[in-house]
Amino acid sequence: MTTRVSPAPSFWGVRARSAREPRFVRAGRHSAGRRGSVSRTLGSNAGLAAVPSVVAAATHTRPFPAVKPQPAQPKPESARAPRPPRTRPRRAAAPPCARKRFTAGPWPLPVVLFIQAALSLRLVWVNTAFQDEALYLRAGHMEWSHWLHGTHIPLYQTYFSGAPVLYPPLGALADSVGGLAGARILSLGFMLAASALLWSTTSRLYGKRAALIATGLWAVLGPTLQLGAFATYDAMSLFLLAVGVWCAVHAGPRRDETRWIAATAVALVLANATKYASALFDPVVIAIVIINAWPLGAGTKAAISRGAALAAYVTAGVILLVTIGGGYYEAGISQTTLTRVSGSYPALLILDDSWSWTAPVVVAAVLGLVIGVIAERAWYQRLLLAVLTAAASLVPIEQARIHTLTSLSKHVDFGAWFAAIAAGYAAEKLIAWVRPRWMRVVATGVCAFALVVPAQTGAAQSRSFVQWPNAARFITVFGQLVAAHPGRFLVETPSVPEYYLSVGAQWELWSSTRSVVLPTGHSISGPVGTPGNADVYARFIEDNYFSLIALNFFSTHPLDEDIAADLKRNSAYRVVARVPYGNGEYIIWGRIPSVPRPK
Repeated sequence: MTTRVSPAPSFWGVRARSAREPRFVRAGRHSAGRRGSVSRTLGSNAGLAAVPSVVAAATHTRPFPAVKPQPAQPKPESARAPRPPRTRPRRAAAPPCARKRFTAGPWPLPVVLFIQAALSLRLVWVNTAFQDEALYLRAGHMEWSHWLHGTHIPLYQTYFSGAPVLYPPLGALADSVGGLAGARILSLGFMLAASALLWSTTSRLYGKRAALIATGLWAVLGPTLQLGAFATYDAMSLFLLAVGVWCAVHAGPRRDETRWIAATAVALVLANATKYASALFDPVVIAIVIINAWPLGAGTKAAISRGAALAAYVTAGVILLVTIGGGYYEAGISQTTLTRVSGSYPALLILDDSWSWTAPVVVAAVLGLVIGVIAERAWYQRLLLAVLTAAASLVPIEQARIHTLTSLSKHVDFGAWFAAIAAGYAAEKLIAWVRPRWMRVVATGVCAFALVVPAQTGAAQSRSFVQWPNAARFITVFGQLVAAHPGRFLVETPSVPEYYLSVGAQWELWSSTRSVVLPTGHSISGPVGTPGNADVYARFIEDNYFSLIALNFFSTHPLDEDIAADLKRNSAYRVVARVPYGNGEYIIWGRIPSVPRPK
């Protein structure tokens, strides 16, 4: 009788593994084929006696629990199959590089600079030289004569409010090339560069839209347009101050800031040397350096150390230059800036004039400060806006303190440059709150178009700034009289005829109603900005010291009346010409040729 052997149950779901099982049972997925071959071998070799017992023993083992199938694990993101491309056609778009170049590039800046240049250039040929322009350009020519030929020149450093060796020689070079217009265009170049630096600084702090509004608003102010057509050192000093701010802002996000801080210090020292009053804004730049260093996370100590380093560099640079210049520079800085003689104008009048010239920028800057207090969480951002806005009030407060209107229309433009950055921030935040995106584009265009209103106001104001009396007729008449009456000349404002007539290098021949120049080159004068002593002039007139005397009874009216009375009592002088000059006239007295002249 044949014994039938049952096939062994599968180990996947019925039978438990045994330590005595052959290797092929424990082999996993590769054991299936081997089990089949063993079963066929067992079935064919029925004569082996051990096979039935082995099979029987195998059937009494405990069943192996069924293995539950594990849920499929999600594939990682990188292993997923890419999505199929869209079948719906999309509208063709501009290349990304072109879009970025259009939105991020400074394409509106040339437009702003063109408008600024056009509004300033219309003032370049409007009038003859202002007395300050004539003074600085004439001094520049004299400085070149001193450097090249050793000519003895006046001590300009004792009464100039800026170093006579910086701007005046540059202005004289431009004057030699293009005359008075060339010197004024040089100032325009400085102002255009200051606008470009304002764009770059604001763009780095608050973005391109803010830069557009800030630069456009400042570029069309009346004082900005005036300085762009005014051959004085104000434009050069403002440009150097803007360079210092630009370097200070670039030093902010860098941990190794030594080179940028040093560059800021150099720019500020040169700005202060060009115009001493610009030192009023050095604390503003130092504050910007400190505030910009705070986001680095280096702490209060590191931020303040940057500001202290900048202050030390600037102080050391100024002391070095004053030491090189000597005591004359110390006297000039003291008389023209530190201890300037007070005027008699009411403080409210000074503040009102300042407001009329800078109101658009100040209002926008204050709005930016309010928005910053509400929207900005970081305290240093709010503090930066406060510093920029407060800079606009420094000049009005200082000149109101000393009750003077001298150069106020020029000086307020320095503070307006800082306030324009806060004004740009205000425009950026207001536009950013507009939704959707196309509405922001429309809002930007509306803000840019709104600059037409301050541009019209600034153009009218700048036109009024250059309405000083035209001296062309006076120069012609006085030049003819100089040829007929050689000698020494007393003119109320001698810088204008001296610039146009250029009687050689004989600057010793010219005196003013503020200073009498002696034959030795020394002068008798009072503090800078004050009229001379009437008794001194009476003594010189009694000695027939001057061959021509020209007075217009304007800037030193009381002294002019005293001099006119002395001339009436002196039979050696008579009126030789009356020349219309503005709303008044120049009265010119000449010494009778038969009267002997002093040696």
